[in-house]
Amino acid sequence: MTTLVCTTASKAAAPAAQTLPYPSFSSYVRARRPVLLRTARSLTGNPSDAEDLLQTALTKTYVAWKRIEDHRALDGYVRRALLNTRTSQWRKRKVDEFACDELPEPEPRPGGDDPAEQQALRDAMWRAIMRLPARQRAMVVLRYYEDLSEVQTAEVLGVSVGTVKSAVSRALGKLREDTDLGLVRH
Repeated sequence: MTTLVCTTASKAAAPAAQTLPYPSFSSYVRARRPVLLRTARSLTGNPSDAEDLLQTALTKTYVAWKRIEDHRALDGYVRRALLNTRTSQWRKRKVDEFACDELPEPEPRPGGDDPAEQQALRDAMWRAIMRLPARQRAMVVLRYYEDLSEVQTAEVLGVSVGTVKSAVSRALGKLREDTDLGLVRH
């Protein structure tokens, strides 16, 4: 099967790709990419998915760049784009992964300052966070991993501060009761 390629369009697109019409956009991405990637990683739990999610959110931000009046609020705009994009992905996804009763590897034994044990605790924490409902997970990630205040978290998600407080409280209760975390901590 032969794929047709329009050479004139390819040549015309090449110079445009080299120079961005928004130099402030590229400087923003260079400066904030690590923080935004960490947020995306918190929402997906997978580095590859996080990079794809961030790329999609940044594309949406770039398209809307002229319409964004307050460039001091860009982090909030991109975080909202990350959350909305991830929510859309959840709604569209096919369930092709199945939970199993046993993990493929035995649980590590907790103890001292062993880096492997610390990593096991971090992994168990992420697995527990990923089991939370999407809304609670988003609030916990924004509140504790992004270190936003309750007011800032409420603004980003468009909910009341009381909603953030109660949802985070319920989420922390679920994390405290999570048996996988109990096995790793003790």
